[in-house]
Amino acid sequence: MTMLGIICVAAGVCGAADLSEKKLIAVGWDMPNAERLRANYELMDQLPFRGSSLRFTGRGNTPFLDFAHGRDEWKPEDIAQIIEDLAAAKPERLTHNFLDIKATPGDVDWFDDEGWAIIVDHWRTAARVAKEGGIAGILFDPESYRNAQFGYKDQSQADQHTFDEYRAMARKRGGEVMAAVTEEHPDITILSLFMLSIFGPQIDQPTPALATSRYGLYPAFIDGWLDTVGERVTLVDGCESAYHYNSDVEHLAAANLIRNRCQRLISPENRYRYRAQVQVGFGIYLDAYANPPESSWYIDPGDQTPVERLEANLISALNAADEYVWLYGEQASWWPSPHARADAVRWGEKLPGVEEMFWSVIEPTLYAARLIEETGDAENLLQNAHFDAAEGEAAPGAEAADWQTEGAPSGWSFWQSAAAGSEGNPGWDGAVGHDAPGSATMTAVRSGCLIGSAEVTPGRRYAVSVWQRQTGEGHSSVRVRWKTEENKWHAEHEDRFLTAHGTDGDWQQMIGVVSAPEGTKWLVILLSMDGQQTEEDVAWWDDVKVFEVR
Repeated sequence: MTMLGIICVAAGVCGAADLSEKKLIAVGWDMPNAERLRANYELMDQLPFRGSSLRFTGRGNTPFLDFAHGRDEWKPEDIAQIIEDLAAAKPERLTHNFLDIKATPGDVDWFDDEGWAIIVDHWRTAARVAKEGGIAGILFDPESYRNAQFGYKDQSQADQHTFDEYRAMARKRGGEVMAAVTEEHPDITILSLFMLSIFGPQIDQPTPALATSRYGLYPAFIDGWLDTVGERVTLVDGCESAYHYNSDVEHLAAANLIRNRCQRLISPENRYRYRAQVQVGFGIYLDAYANPPESSWYIDPGDQTPVERLEANLISALNAADEYVWLYGEQASWWPSPHARADAVRWGEKLPGVEEMFWSVIEPTLYAARLIEETGDAENLLQNAHFDAAEGEAAPGAEAADWQTEGAPSGWSFWQSAAAGSEGNPGWDGAVGHDAPGSATMTAVRSGCLIGSAEVTPGRRYAVSVWQRQTGEGHSSVRVRWKTEENKWHAEHEDRFLTAHGTDGDWQQMIGVVSAPEGTKWLVILLSMDGQQTEEDVAWWDDVKVFEVR
């Protein structure tokens, strides 16, 4: 069997990862509170995000409850008001929102039972607000903005207790916190801006080295989480260190760090829970794509535009993450905000084209469908894409020794597997079509495909759409492959299957967005069929479109 034969036979069981399963979360100076979410959720639903961080404040931005690691008492009436506003917001797309709390002011010593009773109650209350307000969970920011909550030397009783004694107490407090959270919201997600990823190379240092770290007690606190965490709770290491990442390798290395090496900081008895319930996430710092080159927070786009570089890093992050990638920004906003600096300009103005790019990456099928509807046939790169003509020559790039043009529509070739005993026929039907008469057909094909091609540019993205209908037996699929200028198969790991998108009577649309790998000359599209048995088994294909997006 040829390589193409293997590909066509496997078409029904192999596929590419769907990035639409991942979730893009907005975090930044423009984060709304419950009141502003209630007022703006319809506007926010029009953006490509699946969720937002929510500032933990009441109406009018008071009282300020974000600082959870302190002794302030929270009033029941303020909490009730926030829950009311959250419950009244009914977003359809923005369904993964997170209540923001911080390990600030961080001035409660770990051995202060009374102070920690208040902190545990703060966590419990935040979980209850998330549960009753109908949001996904808590966004935890462990950064030391005031006092170093997790620094041993910064504790008020450090001269009275050893580092190991503090580690034991931090683990106890972590257990108390997570037990309270789980009791209130058994299905909660806690998206921490960073968990053990903050330690990076320090993971390989001896444990006593943590005593000098500003976050040296944090692993013990997380160990305590794992002591009492409910089995349905999801913990996300948001890897804030990724702000500087500018390559696939960095994201993949960090994912490996979080999933594997970070377990060294967890007690052996908790490593199973860690592997089962801690997800990999990534943070992306939008300002790094808008800052001048002299800024220490600047990502060099190379020969790309800043938005193109952001796109590449976003795809890297989404591919390496389990579920969540969050975007942090300070210089602009996505929606109305009381923060004067952020509200002065929208990110779509600061980084032109960024919203379209997000849609194309996170929801490629919906994005491609919209573009196909908007552009019509003006930019279609395929020959005889609507099968208006019958037999003819194959298109350039769609040539191989065991491919035939006889019986195939003009501009297309046909292949079927002799090893599978396939003796079917390609054809052209001048009477049947999706929008107008004229379609390609396959009959009694046990394993085979019609083959078309389009010349493409490496690094560019292309929307691909096909309409298909069938009667009788058989399974259809659409696969996109790549060839070099020398007409050799190329970058087979970048093959992509199209996704079923919608129907129009008996016709079904298959659609997707693909990126041409480096070294590519031709996009090759395979309209594949498996399992047809008799002349009564017929598949029709029509209105195939390939055009460049963005």
